[in-house]
Amino acid sequence: MRTVFSFLLTCLSLSLLAQTGYQPAPENLAARKAFQDDKFGLFIHWGVYSILGDGEWVMNNRQIPVKDYERLPSFFNPTAFDAKEWVAMAKNAGMKYITITSKHHDGFAMYDSNVSDYDIVDRTPYKKDVLKALADECRAQGIKLFFYHSHLDWHHPDYYPRGRTGLHTGRPERGNFENYLKYMDTQLTELLTNYGPVGGIWFDGWWDQSADDAGHTGSGTPASKTGIDWHLDRTYSLIHKLQPAALIGNNHHVAPFPGEDFQMFEKDLPGSKTTGFNEAQTIGQLPLETCETMNGAWGFNIKDNRYKSTKELVRYLVKAAGHNANFLLNVGPMPNGKIQPEFVKTLGEMGQWMQKNGETIYGTRGGPVDARNWGVTTAKGDKVYVHILDWQDRQLTLPAMAGKIRSAKLFTDKTPVKFTQSPEGVVLTMNSAPSTDAIDTIIELDVSN
Repeated sequence: MRTVFSFLLTCLSLSLLAQTGYQPAPENLAARKAFQDDKFGLFIHWGVYSILGDGEWVMNNRQIPVKDYERLPSFFNPTAFDAKEWVAMAKNAGMKYITITSKHHDGFAMYDSNVSDYDIVDRTPYKKDVLKALADECRAQGIKLFFYHSHLDWHHPDYYPRGRTGLHTGRPERGNFENYLKYMDTQLTELLTNYGPVGGIWFDGWWDQSADDAGHTGSGTPASKTGIDWHLDRTYSLIHKLQPAALIGNNHHVAPFPGEDFQMFEKDLPGSKTTGFNEAQTIGQLPLETCETMNGAWGFNIKDNRYKSTKELVRYLVKAAGHNANFLLNVGPMPNGKIQPEFVKTLGEMGQWMQKNGETIYGTRGGPVDARNWGVTTAKGDKVYVHILDWQDRQLTLPAMAGKIRSAKLFTDKTPVKFTQSPEGVVLTMNSAPSTDAIDTIIELDVSN
């Protein structure tokens, strides 16, 4: 993830960004709907960088040359890694899928790659394929598995021109970018053929090469003014050919390109522009996802104690659902393979909340009332769920709604809530004002269409 560098693309031609040309297979469309129903997933940033305890950007931030960074794998021996434990933790948190880094910007593969020996099996004393173990356990426990795969690569000699990051790695000032793209596609082929059904591929953007110098080739594929063409159409076609149901998302912060199946927003709710990542991005028609950290870091950072509370994270999940988006919540496991106890505790508490209130999140879509300062709405079938997050009065006024409200009640204990409905709007009157300590006061409306 880009926690240090924020290289935003200039606005690109809307005609070139339109969702044209790609016709998703029926199984892909079904996977999109299921993805939207799932609502909650676990993001995992894990690699040899965890040894240094300074996040996943440490190679770039500390300007570590390749020859020095290549020493790290010999120290990476996560004997405490337990795939069953990880998947059970995600499942108990109410999560329906896991997205894990197969290769981050440092170029190190967390699986057994045949196209390179720069991977966990060939270069570490651990000698085991953690993605294989995770894939097997996800199938056993009914959790979908997505693979994060970085477009850029600070290690590969053919990733040239260098781009704007990883400039101090000591690689030769030459390379064949087409060879690098073939290498990347070969690794993606391995991931999509050796690990069973894959939920999708999560790309982290091609911003490093194009940044504010973005241009296009005649095919509509993004390219830099120096002539770099990412051939996204070729890569996306390969993925869909190997696994038609696999969903493709790309964290490039502009409108979706043909071949992409969901749109993600980094550390922001769809439509929000609070983090500097999404300034040039509009909301498309694809399924949506927002990702966020549990503290301030993606990869393990031993000094980062900026832990978000359970209340804060549950509310983010609720807001995401109200914005018609999934919530992908990140953990950065420690180098021994364990996940920080602070994360485990919070995820367990989120799971307890979801056990009681998941009906108002899973399978829903954004409700009839757009997000407000007081909260959001979600909807499923003939139910509308009013999620009150910040309101201190007994009465809450909503805009006019389509359909006739037949009943209103508190979701938790089914206490009736008085309501009036008119062409001007809906007024809900509770017996008492929502508690300031409550995570979410939910009112269930039964609405006829």
